[in-house]
Order: sequence, then structure tokens, then C-alpha cells
Amino acid sequence: MKILFVRHGEPDYEHDSLTEKGDREASLLADMLCRMDIKAFYCSPLGRARRTADFTLDKMGREAEILPWLQEFRGRCVKPNIPGKESICWDWLPSDWTARKMFYDRDKWVLAPEFEGTNVSSENDKVIRGLDELFAGLGYERSGELYRAVRPNNDTVVFFCHFAVQCVMLGHLLGISPMVLFQGLMAAPTGVTTVVTEERKEGIAAFRMLSFGSVQHLYVADEKPSFAGRFCECYSNTDELH
Repeated sequence: MKILFVRHGEPDYEHDSLTEKGDREASLLADMLCRMDIKAFYCSPLGRARRTADFTLDKMGREAEILPWLQEFRGRCVKPNIPGKESICWDWLPSDWTARKMFYDRDKWVLAPEFEGTNVSSENDKVIRGLDELFAGLGYERSGELYRAVRPNNDTVVFFCHFAVQCVMLGHLLGISPMVLFQGLMAAPTGVTTVVTEERKEGIAAFRMLSFGSVQHLYVADEKPSFAGRFCECYSNTDELH
């Protein structure tokens, strides 16, 4: 089985939709996806993801199943650099999150003091449970750190979702703390991440990531990837996000 995780196009967060550039990105993405044999589509309920999906679904005459747990990861906490104010749990200053060694542990990261009494652990569990229940319906049942290939297949499925929830899912599939992925990866808008099953022993499947956040569909059309979600490469770059 092959899974394509797609981040939404350049966002217009105020209206929970896409910018004009985001629409162009989503249209170019659709041009690529419509050439593929896709078994099923799944989508976040949020407007920016649904808008992104619509370009592909309309072009292919298909529908997507809306999954509430695919919305952007809802975990919140109070971070050291913003004392007294609750905010998203995944955007930390490097000097703050790297100082907390348990953030590198795929099991203990949710137990950090900053997450005590918050919804981070329960939201993490919600995403993992939703993913495993869906995969079970697709023929792969979680068993410890691996999956039983009950009905192994070569199907391709697409998830239209968001960066942080994608990191939670990848952390579960690959055995990596999502905190490391939150801070160490960045998928440009409409970036496509490809993960496949590998059945090296019959009936036992593991997941392997073939590519992360590919924007080849933008490059071939001379559409520059959006900077949304990134911070300045050099602090002196005043035209980039600080």
C-alpha cells in the first residue's frame, strides 16, 4: 500500500482557505494526481485542506472521506518563549526544545512538563487511533511496532491534511518523536510525502518513507514553492519570516 500525505496549498488562514498562489499550487498538484491510479481520498475538515482537495477531486470526478482527526494537530501548551499564553505545541525556538531531552523520545515526548495538564497527549492518541483504525479497514492491522498484512495490496491512498498532523502520523509509522519531526522537517504548501509498506516477511508490514514534501509538480510548471511555514534562512533576510 502506498500513502500520499499532501499538505494544503499556500494558506489564507484568516478565511481558512487558500491564497491565489495556493489555488495555482493546488491546480498543478491536481494535474499530477489525476495521472495516478488512486484507490481512495481522505481529507481534513478544515477549509484550506478541502479547497486543496477540490481541484483534484473535481478534475477526477471523485469524492473524499472527511476525517475529523486529520485536521491540523490541536495540541496546545505554554512555551518558554511565550510565558502565560497558550499556543500551538509544535512551534518552538530551537534553543528551548533541544534543551528538553525527553522531546527526542518517541514515547516520552508527551510527558514533558510543558505538556502536563494539556490536551497534547489526548490529541496525539486521537490521531494515532484514527490512523490505525483506518489502516485496519484498508487491510493493515497494528501489532506492536509493525502491521499485520491481513489483506496486503498495492493500492494508493491520498490524505489532504496539514503539516503538524502529518508529523504525528509519520512519527507513529516510523517510530520517531513527532517533536523531532515538527522542528526538523518542513513541507512546502502542496508538498507530497510518499510512504509505502514493505512486506519483507509474508504477512508482516513495515512503513518506509520514499520522499518527503515533494513539490516537483510546482517546479515543472515554473511555480516557485511558497515560503509559508518556514523561517528566515539568515537573520538578515528581512523579507523572510522572523
